Amino acid sequence: MNEHAQQPAASDPLFDPLAPDFIRDPYPHYERLRTLDPMHVTPFGSFLASRHAEVSLVMRDKRFGKDFVERSKRRYGPKIMEEPVFRSMSHWMLQSDPPDHTRLRGLVVKAFTARRVEDMRPRIQEIVDQTLDAVIDRGQMDLIEDFAFRLPVTIICDMLGIPEDHREVFYKGSRDGGRLLDPVPLSPEEIRQGNAGNLMAQMYFQQLFELRRRNPGEDLTTKLVQAEEDGHKLTNEELTANIILLFGAGHETTVNLIGNGLLALHRNPDQLALLKARPELITNAIEEFLRYDSSVQMTGRVTLEDIDDLGGKRIPKGETVLCLLGSANRDPAVYPDRPDRLDIARENVKPLSFGGGIHFCLGAQLARIEAEIAINTLLKRLPDLRIDDVENPEWRPTFVLRGLKRLPASW
Repeated sequence: MNEHAQQPAASDPLFDPLAPDFIRDPYPHYERLRTLDPMHVTPFGSFLASRHAEVSLVMRDKRFGKDFVERSKRRYGPKIMEEPVFRSMSHWMLQSDPPDHTRLRGLVVKAFTARRVEDMRPRIQEIVDQTLDAVIDRGQMDLIEDFAFRLPVTIICDMLGIPEDHREVFYKGSRDGGRLLDPVPLSPEEIRQGNAGNLMAQMYFQQLFELRRRNPGEDLTTKLVQAEEDGHKLTNEELTANIILLFGAGHETTVNLIGNGLLALHRNPDQLALLKARPELITNAIEEFLRYDSSVQMTGRVTLEDIDDLGGKRIPKGETVLCLLGSANRDPAVYPDRPDRLDIARENVKPLSFGGGIHFCLGAQLARIEAEIAINTLLKRLPDLRIDDVENPEWRPTFVLRGLKRLPASW
């Protein structure tokens, strides 16, 4: 945030990620963690890595895995896998280890190759232009709902072969699934809500599978349905869970990347002016937006063996290590030149926002290109756009998925 951001009080807990103050601006809290306790043990017993060195090591080192089922049982008790939403998440490739992870990822990776994604540029441009055509005469819009949200939802619907006449419900869809990923345990009521949302998604996607069995297309759902019919490649539960994952991951984070990027630019008018004057800086600017205010703030791993020394702590086998991506991205050890400043021309920006190792984000290149085209087109077509309130925008109440609830703007 801005450099005169409010500093946390000395009495504040080091890590309280759902506190409103933390959600509004986590970065001063991260700075405190990196300085005072870079491998902090949280109140619920996880190890918290806040420096770049440990975060990047944990994501890439084979001694760390996901071990989702055991980790969830330790946290919630032996019956947790009877909850539909946890059972579904246990099949996500994001939460699985080899060999399951290798098999699941292998089935979808071809849809996200650099070549495939580059070929989508004209379609992405078309959606952004249509989105702006729809609002340009109104003189105002919510940059999240009316702009940032439409593009990635439309693209992931295209990729999954979701018919046009089914999409309205997805555009109106609630964006409250993010709480499932937060490091603070879920209440029974939140688990109930998660189950309900999961059930709705399962019901819809089961219908989509039937449709694609009858009318195969060129889309990802058709390919996965065919892999399921191949028997040992994919079970129905895995199919459903991973389509839900792809749908969520395919839009949530990109919405936030576009929203957080636009907010950062408007909070730094010199950078906004620079990007308008030199639109060719957009590719580097996207990397800087990812670094400066990542739409994914954290990822987790589990130790698969005893670790003798990670940032000065011994970590027994089976413990959870949470990696603070947003903190690593502002570590002065890697970004010595004022890491808290937005600088779209910064050199050697290599954000950890897409994760690392075998779980590196499949859609990283797609997200980058979507954000690039969305932001550049907006600046070109609405050069005098103003965000109504850059100082106190309304953040979503989730920590891992960092993004704005709404961002009203006018021109």
